[in-house]
Amino acid sequence: MHWSEREQPHAVRQDHGPVRYGPPAPEPGLPALPELADVLAASAARTSPEPPGGGTILRGAASAYWERRGLHGGPGDIAAAPGAQPLLLALIAAHGGDVLMPRPCPATWMPQARLLGRPAYHVPTPAECGGIPDPFALLETVRRVRAEGGRPRLLLISVVDDPTATVAPPELVREVCEAAVGEGLHIVSDETWRDTVYRPLDTVLLSPAEMCPDDVTVLVDLAGALTPSAWPVAVARFPATRRAAVRRARALDVLTALGALVAEPVARAAAHALREPEAVTARMRQAAGLQAQVAPAAHRAVLTAGALARPPQAGRHLYADLGPLRTRLAARGVTDSMELEEYLTERLGTPTPGGHRFGDELGALRVRLGTGPLLGSTPQEQMESLTAVEPLKLPHVAQALSIFAAALDELR
Repeated sequence: MHWSEREQPHAVRQDHGPVRYGPPAPEPGLPALPELADVLAASAARTSPEPPGGGTILRGAASAYWERRGLHGGPGDIAAAPGAQPLLLALIAAHGGDVLMPRPCPATWMPQARLLGRPAYHVPTPAECGGIPDPFALLETVRRVRAEGGRPRLLLISVVDDPTATVAPPELVREVCEAAVGEGLHIVSDETWRDTVYRPLDTVLLSPAEMCPDDVTVLVDLAGALTPSAWPVAVARFPATRRAAVRRARALDVLTALGALVAEPVARAAAHALREPEAVTARMRQAAGLQAQVAPAAHRAVLTAGALARPPQAGRHLYADLGPLRTRLAARGVTDSMELEEYLTERLGTPTPGGHRFGDELGALRVRLGTGPLLGSTPQEQMESLTAVEPLKLPHVAQALSIFAAALDELR
């Protein structure tokens, strides 16, 4: 399907069974920042976990992080967990009713709703971006869900999106938020990738919490930009309302029942990262600047092969539609996204999850292509890429891009 084509909104639940529909394996990130490793090592003797929802130091640092981004509140409005998965599970559990989310969406969202037994519905995205539903399709889907006896209560969105690597335009974010709040939906805004935007001075990023402060909970997985994925920690900012305080208490109950407690050494390192000292902000700028060169090069290779993809604006992925190459793929035994995942994973030598994992139809030939593996296969190569003025001219980056382009080009 071409990006400009609209799917007809319909209230269809996604209840896929096979294990291969689950979240893809995580990709390795850049080496840990030495300053954060030192903080972690200095706290290694602390063997007790943080209390449910995080301790005062971690929650205070998270509150200050959002304060610098114009979202006011205090440590009492924050909850932390060892990773985005248990935290999102707790947030969904704290809100009753059915869950709505865009198609495509992060791979963990549907499994979280399914685990709780919540009816969940995908809503098509607009042509301009991923991460948010088309406002009119959202209203139509809410209407149809209610007509079928459902109770839509929660909308999950990501204004800086995984998997599509796009940033939602502020005017569309406003329309979606107005539509959702007008229908009585609470919004969970996953802003994990907000600090990975390639050109922050040229990209207007609007958090839904800025326009609907009482109706939006913000979630950030620090592994997006601040900490290594091997140190799992995520934080959520609740609205400063009485109703939100009740929901935060429910979420803490769920985290307690799960035993989802942040290890104290990890909490200390996360708090240090959230304070954004110069070393941390410099690493974020370097990483975003590196991807700003590598991701467009990968995008050009996708387009040259005859596939489709929105231009990447943030993160470490591309979301490609290989539908125009269907005939050549069929000749290789590839007829759906599961087979496409297996084919490209073998050809590229790195996990390449198919669109079925992100809520897309199995028959659509869509795939998320990681740009992280293009930076090098060893910590030394990755650091060389990170510090290079022209990373595309490095031999290991050039070779990785050549292999990437060749795997796609042979399908022309």
